[in-house]
Amino acid sequence: MKKKLIVVVIFSIFNLHSSICRADSLDVKVHVGHNIGGTVPLPMPASIRSIDAFRLTPSPCIGANFTFHLSPFTFSVGLYLENKGMDADVTVKSYSMEMKKGASQISGLFTGHVSQQVTQWMLTLPLQATWSPSYAVTFKFGPYFSLLLKKVFSGIASSGYLRQGDPTGPRIEIGNKEGEWATYDFSNEMRTLQWGLSFGLDWQIVRHVGLSANLKWGLSGIFNSDFKTVEQTLYPIYGCIGLFYRL
Repeated sequence: MKKKLIVVVIFSIFNLHSSICRADSLDVKVHVGHNIGGTVPLPMPASIRSIDAFRLTPSPCIGANFTFHLSPFTFSVGLYLENKGMDADVTVKSYSMEMKKGASQISGLFTGHVSQQVTQWMLTLPLQATWSPSYAVTFKFGPYFSLLLKKVFSGIASSGYLRQGDPTGPRIEIGNKEGEWATYDFSNEMRTLQWGLSFGLDWQIVRHVGLSANLKWGLSGIFNSDFKTVEQTLYPIYGCIGLFYRL
């Protein structure tokens, strides 16, 4: 499915480009890059004691920007297929959780080790004002909107215990061996539409080809507003580093 979506996005970009008049007022750049970042609470709560491991996941960012020069304004519209993935291990203390251990569903405050996996395949539409101090350099800033196509937020809790209900509730041991772990999956509680702000820089280094760097700072959080199991709002903050080709 992901390969088909990539083909559809690339085909749509070139089809849109060929259908628009190739005037001096239009600048088209095709981008290929990789997202690096995480889905994190801000500020970091005291219940998250340490980040023990952070592993890169396949998180491509493929799309194009169409920049229009309408004096005295310059703006761009983009279309991207991307994944904002995360694979991390953290140590927590008294962290609000709901999980499944064996056939039982339990909730309360967990202390121990958490292995977290996040997948967010999405179509992203950035709307940006642009400024070019020279032909080779372009700065970009503006809002973005993302429609999620695949959502995963799941993980494993181990090497600790859960106080059921509140800090003085019954203690449930969560072991460090397979079969003693507890699992959780909040994928169905994730938003379908995300939004935030994007900042970018394009630097053309040779004819038609250049480097690009873009930061997308999520403002909406990844969960629905009525989801309260995870106390903190988690924001997707990712940078895409890659190449562009100027048509």
